[in-house]
Parts: sequence; C-alpha cells; structure tokens
Amino acid sequence: MAAGTQNLGADDAGSASLSPSGEGISRATVWFLAISVGVIFVNITAPQTLIGVIASELRISEGWSGLVGTASLLGYAVGLFFLVPLSDLIENRGLVIFMLAIAVTSAIGAALAPAELPFLALLFLLGASCSSIQVLVPIAAAMARESERGQVIGDVMSGVMVGVLLSRPIASLVADTLGWRAFYVLSAASMAVLISLMRTRLPLRRPEARIRYPVLIASLATLLRTEPLLRRRSLTAAFGFAAFTVFWTAVALHLSQAPFNLSQSHIALFALVGASGAVVAPLAGRAGDHGWTRRLSITAHVVTIFGFGLAALASRLSGPVWWPLALLGFAAIILDVGVVTDQTLGRRAVNLLRPEARGRLNALFVGIFFLGGALGSAAAGYAWAHGGWPLVCTVGAGFGTLSLISDFAGDHASRR
Repeated sequence: MAAGTQNLGADDAGSASLSPSGEGISRATVWFLAISVGVIFVNITAPQTLIGVIASELRISEGWSGLVGTASLLGYAVGLFFLVPLSDLIENRGLVIFMLAIAVTSAIGAALAPAELPFLALLFLLGASCSSIQVLVPIAAAMARESERGQVIGDVMSGVMVGVLLSRPIASLVADTLGWRAFYVLSAASMAVLISLMRTRLPLRRPEARIRYPVLIASLATLLRTEPLLRRRSLTAAFGFAAFTVFWTAVALHLSQAPFNLSQSHIALFALVGASGAVVAPLAGRAGDHGWTRRLSITAHVVTIFGFGLAALASRLSGPVWWPLALLGFAAIILDVGVVTDQTLGRRAVNLLRPEARGRLNALFVGIFFLGGALGSAAAGYAWAHGGWPLVCTVGAGFGTLSLISDFAGDHASRR
C-alpha cells in the first residue's frame, strides 16, 4: 500500500515546501485549516440527525436504522488507525487531497444511493476518508514555531469542535428545506472547493519515516506502550469526550419534552449556543505555550463536572420556562469549554513528543478519545431510558470525574 501511494504528493509547479526554518505559519493559513476541518467534520456526525428521514425513504428497518448514525463514525475510526498513520510515510498535502477526492465521490454516491446497503457502505467510506482532518493537524504543527504550536493547534482544532456542534443543526436545516440528499450534494461541493484551494494554499510536508506500511501500523502499539504522556492525555480526553457525548446525545430528547417542548428547528438553534464554547481552543493552546498546561487541565476537568451540575439544576427550576432553558444553555457552554480545553492541551502535548511520528500520535490520541465518545453515547441512551435527565447528568459528571482521576493517577514524570 505504501509503495503504491508514495507519488501522491509529487511536486506541483510553483508549490512551496514545508520549511522548519522558524518563519511560522500565517494566520490566513491557520484559519483556512480551521475552516477546512470544520467543513470536513460535518460529515461525521450529521447522519445522526438524519436517521429518521433516511431510514424512512430507504426503508431501513427500525432495528437497523442506528447504522445510519454509526456507519460514518466507524469509518472515521478505521481511517484514524489505518489511513492517518500514512501521514508519517507519504507527502501530506497529496495524501489529504487524495482522501478528500474519495470523500467527494462517496458523498455524491450517498446522495444518489437507491438502497440501504450501498448507502451504508458509502457512509463508511465517507467517514474513513474524512479522517484526513487528522493529517491536517501534523501539517499545521510542523509549520508552526514551537513557541506558538499550542496556539496554532488550538486554532485549527476549534474548527473540529465547531463542526461537531454545528453538524446537527446544519443537517437538520438543509434536510428540512431541500431534503437529506441535498445535504450530501452540498457537502461534496464544499469539499471539492477545499481540494482546489489546498493545491495552492498548503505547502508540501515530506515525512521523515522510511518504513513499510505494516511496520508503520505495528508501531502504533509501540508508541502507546512507550509514551506514558500519550496514554494519560488520551485517557483523560476519552473520558472528557464521553461526558460531551452524554450531554449532546440526550439533550435533544430532554428539550423535546416538557417543560421545553422545543421543535427540531429550535433544538438546532440551541446547539448553536453550545458552539460558542469552541472559542476557548486557541486560548487554551496559547496558555499551554506559556506553561499553564497542568493547572488548566485540572481546571478543565472541574469545569466539565460543574457544567453537569448546572444542567441538573436547570431541570429543577420552577417559574417561566426560559429560566431553566437559559441555565441549560449556559451549562452547555461551560461543559464545552471544559472538554475543548482538555482536548486542546492534550493535542499540544502529544504533538510535542515525536515530530517524526506526529501522524501516528494524532491517530492514537483521536482514535482513543473517539472510543470514549462512543461509550458516552451508549451510556446516554441507557441513562435516559432508565433515569431520565437526572441520571444523564449523573453519568456525565461521572465521566468528568474519571477524567480528573485519570489525570491525577497518570505518570508524574510524563506531565508537561
């Protein structure tokens, strides 16, 4: 596989090479990368909002309809572990463009899919190719000066968090007005535009590794075994993301019932409120660059737990309905601030470990915390069915507490 893809990043006329000379990365490039990862990531979680309309049109049974929401997530996880490590082996700009071309093709195919099986297969392929996001992170980290690396990573990854939070309302609004197939057409068009821009805006990044693909994949286990900081930051991020998905999986159900009784469109607007929490990503990265990682990490875990406390309190307030709704919105922002801060600091720490293995380190870090997100989503469904919103808040706060405990229990020597 490696041999067959080594030429993906062949030099274009006039293209720039990635230089570690210390010039740094321009703000225009940083924001271009942030917008890019946001646009790409919308494809990963948007299908969860479209399950009902897609299952109805494609005649997917109730028992199998959940695959609509998980196919792209599973594909993304596979891409993290088996495609993203290629960024340590293959020229990065060409690899991203190649993966995005597959994503565009898959999105168009999904829009035209006539039946259940081809649609789910194309969603899986779309999710796998969208893992190109995690190839863009090493590019940004390599372009940045070490003194600004945390800030740059935070800026770029703010695009991911905005994509996470906006994917559901965007998908809902497009499906309501133009139909669910139009969402995938628009997504394909957006990624096609990104491809054309990346050819001129991104420099070449040629990795240092010179190993075969099977050895590259096998080295994932070695990295996880030999890097205690990677294990600790991945674990705290996994529990934090589990708390995040507990809240956002169950809150739509909570808002659709009394006393709120919100429509789908109003729930989409509520999700926009939570997106504001992503603004802390560049601030957290900058704080990490100034040596505040340890204190800010602990604060992030505590803030996450506090967010669930506010969310639980909101359900107990009496009086006008806008009071508990406002408190719940504030809780969403607080919760997102805690989770985004922890993830940004974790990414910064991981990207400082081994420059020659940034692709694999990102693959492991993101893959592990996405497993935590899957666990949180499953836990949210169980908690909602058996204890309603109070149990959801308890479970979410529990994951936040586990994140705090795992941070304290980590190898002290690995902290930075």
